[in-house]
Amino acid sequence: MPTTIDLEGLGLESGGQILLDRALAGLAPGDRLVVGGRHPALRLHLAAWCRAEGHRLDPDTDPPTVVRGSADLDRWRDARRAGRTASDVVAHADPEWGLAARGALVEPGGPALAVDWVDRDLVWADVAPRLYAQATANQWDPATAVDWTAAGPVSADVEDAVVQVMTYLVENEQAALMIPARLLSRLHPHYREVMQLLASQAADEARHVEIFTRRALLHRDVLGRSGAGGRASLQTLLEEPDFTLASFLLSVLGEGSFLDLLHFLHRHAPDRVTADVTRLAARDEARHVAFGVAHTAHVVRSDPAFLHRLRAAVERRHTALADTAGLNRQVFEALVVLAAGSWAPTAIERGWREVLRLQETMDSGRRRRLEYLGFPADEAAALSALHTRNFM
Repeated sequence: MPTTIDLEGLGLESGGQILLDRALAGLAPGDRLVVGGRHPALRLHLAAWCRAEGHRLDPDTDPPTVVRGSADLDRWRDARRAGRTASDVVAHADPEWGLAARGALVEPGGPALAVDWVDRDLVWADVAPRLYAQATANQWDPATAVDWTAAGPVSADVEDAVVQVMTYLVENEQAALMIPARLLSRLHPHYREVMQLLASQAADEARHVEIFTRRALLHRDVLGRSGAGGRASLQTLLEEPDFTLASFLLSVLGEGSFLDLLHFLHRHAPDRVTADVTRLAARDEARHVAFGVAHTAHVVRSDPAFLHRLRAAVERRHTALADTAGLNRQVFEALVVLAAGSWAPTAIERGWREVLRLQETMDSGRRRRLEYLGFPADEAAALSALHTRNFM
């Protein structure tokens, strides 16, 4: 006995086709569906719909009868799921899946993605979902998270130092914004937690550019100086094509040292606004470093020989920057002045010692992270010493 459906007064131009699809889904090719209804153009619309969908309308029946075709079944015959479930992160993501959601049944024939990184172990870190959750929970608005009216009186010399350091921070954060943006555009969206984390990282850096620029211009009309050596150092980060090596150089070494710098600036901040912007930025940067370390460690665990590539990347960058001046002299002196608080000789001596201590702290942190990745202590020390004098 054929299956029946009553569309009542509903026409196919206003939703009736949805009920037809549902009724036919449970039938095999060749099965018949008797379609009842009062719509005056029902038979006409059924004939057109059947032609478009690959079914057949029996011309000799009343009420009209649809004979189920196989075209829509053939369409999905070779379909595969992009992972068994939405939480199943596969080892290799097929570019033919395109932009399909993870776990979706993917119809063949769609456009393939032109992406570079399709293997889990080249981009993954188990901590990525948790870090992304933290990133979304800890978003902040530069307009309200900082009380921009709280800037107390700062001497002109110290304010000049703040402007120079903020100029340097903006330069570094612009590089740190461009790198995750470039990486995520070449990443298969199957690894969406990593993509989301990189997107949030880019958003973090965009906020940092805003707050550091705003602090620099709080009492001045122009920014400080940008040294060619510093820009050359950052350019080497932008030019690194490999996902893991870029993440390693930027986050494990560069942002790790940058995080120590932000703590230093927070500790020696001459006013509340400077303290707030460096505190907020440091909170974000800690996540970036955590992902960089976790991802690089994941890659090394999968392939211990990758340590050789990490070593080569550090050495290659050091060689490329051998003829550059390193940290802008104006930036170094500005850090000394900030730590000193004045130009008095005894204060400058104290500030100088503080900046040297900062460099020692940066070196210690880099060595610790390198040892965590698997480098022996002596090799970690040697590689840390090769890190750019521009900090990032």
